[in-house]
Parts: sequence; C-alpha cells; structure tokens
Amino acid sequence: MTDPTDALRGPVEVVGAGLLGTSIGLALRRAGIETVLRDVSEEHLRTASGLGAGRVAAAGDVPSLVVVAVPPDHLADTVVDALRRTPGVVTDVGSIKSAPGRRVAAEAPDLEHRYVGGHPMAGSERSGPLAASAALFDGRPWAVTPHETSDAAAVAAVEELARVCGAVPVLMEPDEHDRAVARTSHLPHLLAVLVAGRLAHAPESHLALSGQGVRDVTRVAAGDPALWQQIVTLNAEALHGLLAEVREELDVLQRAVTTGDRTVLGDLLARGVEGTRAIPGKHGGPATVTRSVFVSVPDHPGELARLFADAGESGVNIEDVHIDHDPGRPVGLVELVVSEDRAEHLLSSLESRDWVTHR
Repeated sequence: MTDPTDALRGPVEVVGAGLLGTSIGLALRRAGIETVLRDVSEEHLRTASGLGAGRVAAAGDVPSLVVVAVPPDHLADTVVDALRRTPGVVTDVGSIKSAPGRRVAAEAPDLEHRYVGGHPMAGSERSGPLAASAALFDGRPWAVTPHETSDAAAVAAVEELARVCGAVPVLMEPDEHDRAVARTSHLPHLLAVLVAGRLAHAPESHLALSGQGVRDVTRVAAGDPALWQQIVTLNAEALHGLLAEVREELDVLQRAVTTGDRTVLGDLLARGVEGTRAIPGKHGGPATVTRSVFVSVPDHPGELARLFADAGESGVNIEDVHIDHDPGRPVGLVELVVSEDRAEHLLSSLESRDWVTHR
C-alpha cells in the first residue's frame, strides 16, 4: 500500500459498535466509504446498522482497514486478532496507548508493523450506539501514535482515517500521549468524580441551590464507571504524579482557607485562570477570550428557537451555550458564550428584540 487512501477504499471494518465505533461508521458512510461492523452484542450491531453506520460483517469480507473500538481491557487481544485474520492496516481508538501497544508487540511481533494506535479526542458521558453521531469528530484532535516499527504507509492511512472522519490528526509517541491524556482528560474526570461525590447524599435544601457552575464541573462524572476503572488502572503510572501534585496543592488550599491567607488563595485562583487561558481555542488555534451573555427565556414552546434565531440575526458567533432551567420557575436562564469583543453588540441586539438580558 503506497497511497493512504487505498486503506479507505473499503470495506473498512469497525470492531465495536458503541459510541465511538458507531460514530466512526457513520462518519465513514457520510464520506461514501463501505463499512462493516462487528460486535459481541447483537443488539449493538442491530442498532448501529439500523442507524446507517454500516452492515454487519460477513464471512467473505476482506477489510482494507480495521478500526478497533472496544473497551480498554479487551483492546490488545482484539488488535492482535485483527492483525492475524486480516491483511490490512489495524488501528484503534483506545484512550491508553502504551500498555496495549506493548502487549501487541509481544504477541504479534511479526505483524505489528501494520498496527498504528489512534485516539480521537471526542466522546460523551453517554454511551452506546444511540449516542453516536457522524459529526462527533468534526474539528477534534485525533492522536495518531505509531510505534517504532509501524509502516509509514500504515501511519498515513490512519491519519487519512482521522481526516475522513472530520478530525485533525496529531502525531504523538504512545508514552507522550498517555501523559497528555492523563493531564487533560483522566485527571479532570477523577476530580469531577470527587466533586460530584459530595452531592450524592447532600440535603435537598443544598441541592436546590445547584446552578450551572456545579453542572459544568460535574458533567463528565456521569461517565460509565466500569469503563473508567479500566482507563485509570491502565494509565496509573502517568496519573500517579499528577494526583500527587493535586494532593499537595489541596493541602496548600486547605491551609489558606483555614488561616484566611488571601495572598496564597489569590495565587491559586490566579493560576486557575491562567490554566483556562492555556487551553487551545477552536481548531487548535489560540484561546479566545470569551464573555457570557445571560438571557431570561420564558418556559414556553418555541422561545429557545426564537432566541437562537435572534442571536443569529445579530451576526455574533455563539461559542458555547448553557441552559439553567429550574422547574419551579416560569423562565430559564440561557448563557451564550461569545467572543469578548462581540458581547456588547449581542446584548444590544437582543435587548432591541425585547429579550431580558443580564450583564
């Protein structure tokens, strides 16, 4: 194989018809690429194929590319099986690269040149094929993690897969990838879990005051615990040091709160602001300085659509949206996140259309 697009001429086989596997199938079908599906769950196969993610794999299929999208504990075995039964390139979408890669090298040393790891940085706290979307990867980074003996053509094929699915391929070494996701994905998830855990048995009077902030911080904690057990244990080495750093800073924070040391507290808070500004903006560009515009929306059918239409008429691009709806109130509060230099224009435009805004 010299042309990376050869591997995408099909059929492309996707093993695992969960959220990521079904989304990949949908993205490939969107691009007109023949896709076949495998899964131990007949229900997942029926659902994914019914959604249009591809047909169920048949005995005579000879895939040019296999994408393994199974839970981390089964990743290495499934990759080795795919290498042994198919002649083409094999990749995966697992969130850990080093440990599974070492197992593949040990169990299939004569075939591993056709294997290139991958990891699309996209997902959801929801799981299963019904949560899938062809647009899940659009504009998202997709780590491509070749090992030392990966064929150059195989690497190019996995990069092309990422592009066809709408993602932006990013080449990384497997160990560096695992350190990166420990910092940007796995640690945030664990901290969200700890914060959410403080809510599990909280008094109802406390929970009644829940706002958008606590929802933002805890959203990812709703992820599948069984899956995250696998992810965390397989990436324990990279997580260990980061958790130790957080524990040290938590001790500093507790002392500052206890003693009322505003200088130390201010330093910690300022470092948090600095960290949020370090996160890349859209398409990997510089972070955009944003501002939130809050709008009261009556709890009636069609009001939210009217707000979005009026915001669109203003010519201001909405970077993000949050909705805070208390069932006990007749209105909801919608937060429109926009570029800071466009916030005043959006406010004026919405107010001229009789929306009640909050600055």
